[in-house]
Amino acid sequence: MKLVTWNIQWGLGCDGRVDLTRIVETARALSDADVFCFQEISHGFAPHDGGVDQPAILASLLPGYTPVFRPAVERRDENGRPQVFGNMILSRLPVMDVTSHMLPWPATECRSMRRQALEVVVATSFGPVRVTTCHLEYHSDEHRKAQVAHIRNVHESHEKRGRLDHRDTSEGPYRSLPAPVGAIVCGDFNLGPEDPLHAEMRKAFASGVPSFADAWTIKHGGAPHAPTTGVADVRQWPQGPHCRDYIFVSENLADRIVDLRVDVETTASDHQPVAITLRV
Repeated sequence: MKLVTWNIQWGLGCDGRVDLTRIVETARALSDADVFCFQEISHGFAPHDGGVDQPAILASLLPGYTPVFRPAVERRDENGRPQVFGNMILSRLPVMDVTSHMLPWPATECRSMRRQALEVVVATSFGPVRVTTCHLEYHSDEHRKAQVAHIRNVHESHEKRGRLDHRDTSEGPYRSLPAPVGAIVCGDFNLGPEDPLHAEMRKAFASGVPSFADAWTIKHGGAPHAPTTGVADVRQWPQGPHCRDYIFVSENLADRIVDLRVDVETTASDHQPVAITLRV
């Protein structure tokens, strides 16, 4: 199973050009992924997307993949036309379930916007896997702290639900799905590896459910994380190359990791794509 996560900045490259075709070509060159997880997809916010339907374009560029887009921000302009901004997952593995989790948005005096985690359950040859992609708040540590806590709470609830004996075999919305064999949470966390919230994400659960591990560390040990932003865009990232994008896996998937790498060369976005391969 191969997955790529990438904050594509609505396709805006470091050359100032918005090009979704370039995004898809770059992502596929990194990995012939079964699942692509993209953050910062826009439709209706003309300064970003030029008025085009980016979710529809990305779906057309990846035929054979099931497109799932859900907005973090959903508004209407003065003419009633939709304005949406959020996350997208495209999967060529069967999609069994879709959930959009709105993340906490504390009322603090800072620039911020609504954030979301998009979750799908996909069918793999070794069982269902829960894949969640997210984009945490950039401007506020308080927001990120609440959002990390929420992601962990959702994971714990899912794992506890999967242990229940009750199963509904009806064909309606009460029907129970097979419990996933593991979970992946990926995306732009807007925090560094040394941030306490990185450790918080990996902290053991008191309930004994599988904790999260940083896939980079599993594959590369103590080697510094490859930079996932600040590689070419020095205007937005004057601090230079650094890491803020991750793939976390539940510990019951850790021994399946075959490869974890970052494309540190592309300038198709202000972030770099991250790819993981899991043994099936």
